[in-house]
Amino acid sequence: MTPEMSEKTALRSRLLAARAALDADSLAHTADSLARQGLELAELSEASTVAAYVSVGREPGTRALLDALHARGVRVLLPVLLPDNDLDWAAYDGPGRLVKAGRGLLEPLGPRLGPEAVCATDAVLLPGLAVDGRGMRLGRGGGSYDRVLARLARAGVDPALVVLLYADEVVTRVPEEPHDHPVHAVVTPEGVTRFRTATA
Repeated sequence: MTPEMSEKTALRSRLLAARAALDADSLAHTADSLARQGLELAELSEASTVAAYVSVGREPGTRALLDALHARGVRVLLPVLLPDNDLDWAAYDGPGRLVKAGRGLLEPLGPRLGPEAVCATDAVLLPGLAVDGRGMRLGRGGGSYDRVLARLARAGVDPALVVLLYADEVVTRVPEEPHDHPVHAVVTPEGVTRFRTATA
């Protein structure tokens, strides 16, 4: 294991422990605030198609934002986890059209659109545990979204990359590996921060 990987493991453990300590009121408040902040973000509010995800457990809540985008007529694509940890995509048709899948995830019913569907989006909401001042994101370590980012790069497309986090998850430094890619913006309950490095 490289030093960067060891640092990431330690940081993930610390951040997941902090999330585990959050109470139900904090989770609900965060979800409402993220929906409000997210809808004011031009990269989302002006998009015609957004790739997103359904938050589970102690992740910053995405469901209110998904419903608000869907109600506005935005086409929302949600991931479907494949056996090799890659992601397929399907359109979100409302909370009643989600089913339980492996690893505690919720996935959309409806036709699968293929892994390349993400390349036709205007913005991608990425799950994460932290972002630093350069826009470098720390994921959960499964690699699914590393594949998504690599797919976008191969296709030569540049949708807005946005991460939803708790305020204390914007950190001084995220350990960086060669495959890591900066995001364009982070949304917390307190507001939005944009990063120039993602478009430099």
